[in-house]
Amino acid sequence: MNTIPHPNRVVSEDCILILPSSFHQRVTELKKLFIGNLPTSTTEKDLEDLFSEFGTVRSSNLVTDVFSGQCKGFGFIEMEGHEARAAIAGLDGKDFNGNSLRVNFESPKAGRRGR
Repeated sequence: MNTIPHPNRVVSEDCILILPSSFHQRVTELKKLFIGNLPTSTTEKDLEDLFSEFGTVRSSNLVTDVFSGQCKGFGFIEMEGHEARAAIAGLDGKDFNGNSLRVNFESPKAGRRGR
């Protein structure tokens, strides 16, 4: 059976299959991770450097005190699913500047309502 390549079609002698253009796009599944028990001296760059060992950090958010600008002890990172799972396996419980990190998938807080 001979096939003729085409961006949106698979063509053979027997049939023509038309595929949606999104078929060829890579589907990325971003996961948001919660990182807890961070030292107050932690910066967003420190957090990104720590997690970049496991993949591409798509976004980061270090929660800081409004007045002092210091880390409040937790933050969030977004990574692709398989990279996020590797980061959890590699960093949860690991010592980071004297603190034992808590790393897991973000879960919505129960009982919180929007304003």
